[in-house]
Amino acid sequence: MSLDSTTNPEEEAEPDAPPAQSDLDRKINQLFPGVVVRKDLVKAVKGNAIVPSYVLEYLLGQYAASDDEATIQAGIDAVRKILADHYVHRNQSELVKSTIRERGRHRIIDKVAVTLNEKDDVYQAEFANLGIKGVLVEPATIKAHPKLLTGGVWCICDIEYFHSDDQRVVPWILGSIKPIQLSNFDFEGYLAARREFTTDEWIDLLIQSIGFNPELFGRRAKLIQLVRLIPFVERNYNLVELGPKGTGKSHIFSEFSPHGMLISGGEVTVPKLFVNNSNGRIGLVGYWDVVAFDEFAGKKKRADKALVDIMKNYMANKSFSRGVETLGAEASMVFVGNTSHTVPYMLKHSDLFDELPESYHDSAYLDRLHHYIPGWEVDTIRSEMFSEGYGFVVDYIAEVLKSMRTADYSDRYQQHFTLSPDISTRDRDGIHKTFSGLMKLLYPHGEATRAEIEEVLRFAIEGRKRVKDQILRIDATMADVKFGFTDKAGTWSPVTTLEEQEYPTYYNQRAAVAPEEPEADATPGAATTEVGAPVAMAPEVPVVVEPALLEGHREFQENQRGISYETLLLPYLRGASEITIIDPYIRLPHQGRNLVDLLALLASAKDVADEIGVTLVTKAETGQYEQAHLLMLKDIQDSAAAAGISFTVTWDETIHDRSIRADNGWTILLGRGLDIFQKGSGSQYDLAARRQEFRQVVAFGVTYIRGEGGL
Repeated sequence: MSLDSTTNPEEEAEPDAPPAQSDLDRKINQLFPGVVVRKDLVKAVKGNAIVPSYVLEYLLGQYAASDDEATIQAGIDAVRKILADHYVHRNQSELVKSTIRERGRHRIIDKVAVTLNEKDDVYQAEFANLGIKGVLVEPATIKAHPKLLTGGVWCICDIEYFHSDDQRVVPWILGSIKPIQLSNFDFEGYLAARREFTTDEWIDLLIQSIGFNPELFGRRAKLIQLVRLIPFVERNYNLVELGPKGTGKSHIFSEFSPHGMLISGGEVTVPKLFVNNSNGRIGLVGYWDVVAFDEFAGKKKRADKALVDIMKNYMANKSFSRGVETLGAEASMVFVGNTSHTVPYMLKHSDLFDELPESYHDSAYLDRLHHYIPGWEVDTIRSEMFSEGYGFVVDYIAEVLKSMRTADYSDRYQQHFTLSPDISTRDRDGIHKTFSGLMKLLYPHGEATRAEIEEVLRFAIEGRKRVKDQILRIDATMADVKFGFTDKAGTWSPVTTLEEQEYPTYYNQRAAVAPEEPEADATPGAATTEVGAPVAMAPEVPVVVEPALLEGHREFQENQRGISYETLLLPYLRGASEITIIDPYIRLPHQGRNLVDLLALLASAKDVADEIGVTLVTKAETGQYEQAHLLMLKDIQDSAAAAGISFTVTWDETIHDRSIRADNGWTILLGRGLDIFQKGSGSQYDLAARRQEFRQVVAFGVTYIRGEGGL
């Protein structure tokens, strides 16, 4: 098949068809009937209703939890009508009040907060959007739903109106109130259905339940998203995530569960969070499973020292004091905030906690954190990342996770592995909690292979190691720790963080023990530093040493940056005049661009007077995309010829493995071929679209062989 045989295909406009239901979606509906919903429906019904996703999914779960299109459409119409008739928009509050007055009774959906009026010894409700307050609430209602006292809960309420000549009497009467959350579920049925899914399918179901399209996330990226759920399934779990803006750090804690409370970091006070000593009222940690602090970062933010001290004690001991009384609570604490610098900048000049307020940039506080999510690895949220597939109705999975908070899966690795004896009790607690949480999320039925357990254990260790390594940069008194584990055969497996592999020069710094005076004959350029500052010594005059080319195998982790064809491939292809690229998948536009990137490197590295022959051995595209495939390769051929590269294509339908073979004696075995980069934002103004080293990669391996199999 010749590239010159291409012709321009006729452009035919085809109507957009709804996405076909995947095999996974069919399986989800079969095994979880009535408790799953198509995730794109939330947008379809939301309109301008400013309500959390779990409120909308609660309604969709009542009317549209099906895979039948007619039922779904009828359900959407029903939910839209409910929102139109009962959701209270603030700008229509007077109209709703009038409706209640004229009808005498009307059902509404609103956020309700209750306070105790100590003077009259009564509970009174305030309705956020309706704008009424002082509505009497029966003590039995508060006993059944104590969260009404902690800042507001979305509810379905019947409100009545009865006017009285006594101006002190509030005319609004609470007829009934029902917080929007699931009342019961079948946990054994949940476990039985889990057994019918593979691990990959189950992870994709959880990712779709969060609202994301799993096809756009790698394995590591999926696990990072799922760590955000651990506070809902693990008691007293302390989690931090710092990273760039727009990555969805706070979304889970505001939209995902009726058991989580998201508050601004600047609104935190001791009475609000723990206890009000003047009236003895317990704060948020006594009522919510998760308390998340949004916008927590900011060096200039001030924090009450008393709050920091109480928080440190609570995070370590799960208790706080109310006068002379000590109280316990189970709320997990989550801290999310934005970073303003890159990872290497923070590592060079301070540490990965650099953005925290000064009061929290303290080793005693940081040591109580169980896991650090590397927010810089998380992609900025884009529209195509949202799922159109099926996932759990949010309040269903929220109740499942809540029911598992008392379970402990932290010892499930011990039949296969033993943690390093270097690991302290606090480090071990952090690892155990993350491991337990992920096991409950991924393997609630308790059935996991050795390899699956190792994956979870490594991820748990890495998150705690990220915390501890930064503390070592802050506090010189902390002892070094070897993070890793041994298997039953005694084989040691160290665990590193991804940024440690990417930036080893800046990562492996320690706080100075004490300042030292430079000696009289000190080497010029030697540096001293203040106590607590990272120490980084560099030679005054850089010495350029040509690195020896590595023979053997290298592995690269998902989300790793700083990788390009220029460093990965070009050194092994220099001096070659004939190169053969064997890759069955050079079909899609981005795969063609990858090939062009490599050819451009080869062209720029050679003498302008030389020519290089490059042969691509690949599989032919068939069907409706055949002509487009041939046109793409013909364009590459013409462009390469102008740069002194003779590019030819050989078709081979039998190839599977991917490699590059050069006549300089090197063979490069590529597990994924040239397709090693994750899909970026697609913006033409994205630096990653211009330079490969700014892109994140998928997990892949490469093997370099000298003198074998070359051309």
